[in-house]
Amino acid sequence: MGPQRATKPGFGAEPRLKMHTFPLLPQQASVQAGQVDAIFFFMVAVTAFFSLLIAGLIVFFAIRYRRRHDDEIGVAIHGSLVLELMWTIIPFFIAMGMFGWGAKVFFDLYRVPAGAMEIFVVGKQWMWKVQHASGQREINELHVPAGRPVRLIMGSEDVIHSFYIPAFRVKADVIPGRYNTLWFQATTPGRYHLFCAEYCGTKHSGMIGSVVVMEPTEYQAWLSGGPTSDSPAATGEKLFTSLACVTCHTGDAASRGPNLAGVFGHEVELQGGGKVVADEAYLRESIVNPQAKVVAGFPPIMPPFQGMVSEEQLLQLIAYLKSLKGPAARPGAPPQQK
Repeated sequence: MGPQRATKPGFGAEPRLKMHTFPLLPQQASVQAGQVDAIFFFMVAVTAFFSLLIAGLIVFFAIRYRRRHDDEIGVAIHGSLVLELMWTIIPFFIAMGMFGWGAKVFFDLYRVPAGAMEIFVVGKQWMWKVQHASGQREINELHVPAGRPVRLIMGSEDVIHSFYIPAFRVKADVIPGRYNTLWFQATTPGRYHLFCAEYCGTKHSGMIGSVVVMEPTEYQAWLSGGPTSDSPAATGEKLFTSLACVTCHTGDAASRGPNLAGVFGHEVELQGGGKVVADEAYLRESIVNPQAKVVAGFPPIMPPFQGMVSEEQLLQLIAYLKSLKGPAARPGAPPQQK
């Protein structure tokens, strides 16, 4: 796998544990791995300490205060307020320390760094389908550069799957009908195991693959060296036209649908006075079930596309909508150029 490399700050400033030589653990190959291992081993150590302490005290008291004669009668013990406070307060602070530490790791795991490279992943019985922003497609393999944050946008075409990379200490469920995201920053070039960690059918055990971490220059050479197809955004633009979306979302004053240029990441006003941020989940819902959240100022005339487009095509349509740059336009304003 190669030697462990120093990593750039970004997922905490703590040094990573050097556990890759321990035979029962996978190599630490991401900036997340050290933090996850640290809290895991701390919790194991605390659990082991109190388990041994309690078991030892039980044995000690069973021997020390055993009945030595048949007619021996125990003496009532009134206890100690100081002792009771100690065994209440000390575990409380230990538990709160675990909670605070775990919350920090949790938020770091789900707070994607700005500028992360986006890759689309679709789970399907029984394979992982991957498409890069430049158009490269992979099945059961994922090539990524070392030292750069990578954000996976994941959906399922059938049942619940779970995308799990043990060496990176990251895992996220891939759920039908919604999107889930996962991010990591690989540190060490090499090939790492990829598993589905959720039972998904008879060939669940065969739903495995590899994550190939490459040096940035090697990754760019890989991107330019293999066969490519249209990028997700380009394919989504073709779908946008072929599905006749352009007939309503024209962006002019007579448009029957809202202008979509620059809408991603901005708030959208809804009928009834509510607002929602136009993220991937909202855009997906607006395609498959447009009546769920109707944009203010427009009639609910858009037909649902549930079952008419695959999960992969939904991701491509969303990639196209995200590529429409410019400030969030008001309904009726002309669309911005990409």
